[in-house]
Amino acid sequence: MNGKIACLSLVLLSAGSAIANDSVYVDVSRDKCKTIAEEPGMYALMTCPGYGDYPVHFKEIDVRQSFSFGHIGKEYLDGAFESFIPFNHAGTIVEWRVAKGGAAVAAILRWIIENPDPKTGESIPALEGQVLVISKVAEKHDGKGCVAGYVDALANPDPNTIARKVADEVAPTFRCGVDQAAFHGKRGDKASEPNNELPE
Repeated sequence: MNGKIACLSLVLLSAGSAIANDSVYVDVSRDKCKTIAEEPGMYALMTCPGYGDYPVHFKEIDVRQSFSFGHIGKEYLDGAFESFIPFNHAGTIVEWRVAKGGAAVAAILRWIIENPDPKTGESIPALEGQVLVISKVAEKHDGKGCVAGYVDALANPDPNTIARKVADEVAPTFRCGVDQAAFHGKRGDKASEPNNELPE
């Protein structure tokens, strides 16, 4: 009986910790971002509005976009690029998951995957995928922020709920460069393969 009570307590504590996190929404439209470096049509590096003192970092290379969140160290700022293999672009609203006390534990952002038509090689709306990308937020003591999980926004009836669960339960203890980011929930054929480049 004591074992069952202990297990139930752990479940309740786990549920309580997830519920305790709040969502804060921040617009990262590119016109709100500050350009750090740019080669039009080829490369862009920007800093964007964040949550509290947690900044947002944006990269675009060859029509593929990457975001990282928090106090990213120079090694990751220079060497990390996490995106998808097909052409893609991210949304403009970041959902920050914030714990009691104000610490950001994760960020959720929607990606649009521009899947090509196998016959023509051209991207068409009918093949477009949507993936919620959940990222670990970098803290000042380690400087490491990275993608911690994915949710296919088209294949799951309530993808935001799944993404928040991953943000609250997976992202905070995710080890960048060690753990492998995975899809959670159902994955359909429009959720194309990610491309994760991180410093060794």
